Amino acid sequence: MRNIRRIAAGILLAVAVSAGAQQTYPSKPIRIISPYPAGGTTDILARMVGAKLTEGWGQQVLVDNRPGGNTIIGSEAMVKSPPDGYTLLSILTSHVIVPNLAPTPYDAARDFAAVATIASTQLVLVVHPSVPVKNLQELIAFARAKPGQLNYGSGGSGTVTHLAGEYFNMLSGAKTQHIPYKGSSQALTDVMGGQVHMYYSPPIVAMPHIKSGRLKAIALTGDARLSALPQVPTAMEAGLKGFELNIWYGLLAPAATPRAVIDKLSGEMAKVLAMPDIREKLLSQGMTPYTTTPDQFAALIKADLAKFTKIIKTANIKLEQ
Repeated sequence: MRNIRRIAAGILLAVAVSAGAQQTYPSKPIRIISPYPAGGTTDILARMVGAKLTEGWGQQVLVDNRPGGNTIIGSEAMVKSPPDGYTLLSILTSHVIVPNLAPTPYDAARDFAAVATIASTQLVLVVHPSVPVKNLQELIAFARAKPGQLNYGSGGSGTVTHLAGEYFNMLSGAKTQHIPYKGSSQALTDVMGGQVHMYYSPPIVAMPHIKSGRLKAIALTGDARLSALPQVPTAMEAGLKGFELNIWYGLLAPAATPRAVIDKLSGEMAKVLAMPDIREKLLSQGMTPYTTTPDQFAALIKADLAKFTKIIKTANIKLEQ
């Protein structure tokens, strides 16, 4: 009986602490760690939503840039912070890619609490006009007929643009050759120059060149067509079953952060993402406002972790490639 009373008392205390955390949070400034240099997309998004959270709560939201170590330095700093909701991490899809390429002092799913997604985008597969194909099925047939002779550029080994190409190979049965660059801009430039055949590009970067005819758009990697490129189908729509690859951005907290705090943060983020000026800013950058619950975001992290683990193992991708 005494043990039952202790357990009951413990449950009541936990409920009281959780309720108190929700009522008083936030009572001091919040820090958002960006594991990238200032000026990058995760930094810009963190500052954008941070300014709105500051307005809504009256507490300063500050961005702390901790670049280095393929995002490991900043991510580890957040994991080691008190789990009280006052230290968050601004991340993107690479959060579930890095652990497959380098040892990390944390588990990408278990040591983090999913808070909220912010935005998502997809890639568009573009080819040089000299590649004699008009659609994805023709590209697959052409690549299968010439194994290893078609190549695709990427922003570097282990990047999403690299994994998109390996995912294409895995699902289509084709064998296209990876050409890594030290950045996406040079890869795109060489596709336009004809030195490289294909590239998986952020739509906003490729659209001017698609419209000018310097690039030929074949398919999108997401689950829906873009209003800016209405003539370009998704890869799944074009017949490549299972090919879906989105880039998402979001906020994480330490794993032991009280659920009441997580829910309050998530609810406020949903309000921020519904604001017309925020939606307009995201859309102007080629991104889609993306609202999920913490549970939905956690499920997305686990699903993408499994997806990219399979791609990396199947293609035997190494960070030093």
